[in-house]
Amino acid sequence: MITTDPALLLVAHGTRNPRGVEMIARLASEVSRTAGTARVAFVDVLGPSPAEVLGDDSRPTVVVPAFLASGYHVHTDVPREIAESGHRAVTVTDALGPDPVLARVLARRLREVGWRDGDAVVLAAAGSSDPRALRDVRCAARMLSSLIRTTVRVGYVATAEPRVSEAVDALRAQGAHRVFIASYLLADGLFHARLHDAGADGVAAPLGVDADIVDLVLRRYRAGAALPWTAVRS
Repeated sequence: MITTDPALLLVAHGTRNPRGVEMIARLASEVSRTAGTARVAFVDVLGPSPAEVLGDDSRPTVVVPAFLASGYHVHTDVPREIAESGHRAVTVTDALGPDPVLARVLARRLREVGWRDGDAVVLAAAGSSDPRALRDVRCAARMLSSLIRTTVRVGYVATAEPRVSEAVDALRAQGAHRVFIASYLLADGLFHARLHDAGADGVAAPLGVDADIVDLVLRRYRAGAALPWTAVRS
């Protein structure tokens, strides 16, 4: 039985863009104000890896995947890293997205760049070859659509189709006068920069370090910590 709060490990994709790395660090810092020290690991591009972080600490740990959709990294990379660490008391929560909290932040970001009721919207996601991740993105688009009462098309920056520019063009062809892009990305970086070349009237900022997203991470953590501790769980 666990008598103290478990550690929190926030696992992100990884990026060479310093702004993206800084954003994850700031998110962990904000979470740490409530949950104690939140550590950070990355599954790609840079380190430390989840296996390295878990291997240095034997405390029971809740792993929160900082992903907006659950694809290969969540379903394969994270469990593999945990197995490689040899850690025997780890639980993995749901990814951050899709979630109604993210839809609310997306709506705020759209309004911040001038979106108005009736304007068309493209939800721009990174893209994935994993159909589970694409399904999650479509779910996120439905959540946003229900909130702002506007049909939301999905476009991808890479890997999947349609690309963001194609989704924007399709809405123009259907008679949309103004088209805005909702950036379904956590942080600024190369993928977000590409959105400004997609031909939209406005590009919302990435989700970023928002108080609601901090609360979402904490909600995921608490749900994982509330489960009975036996061994590795995911």
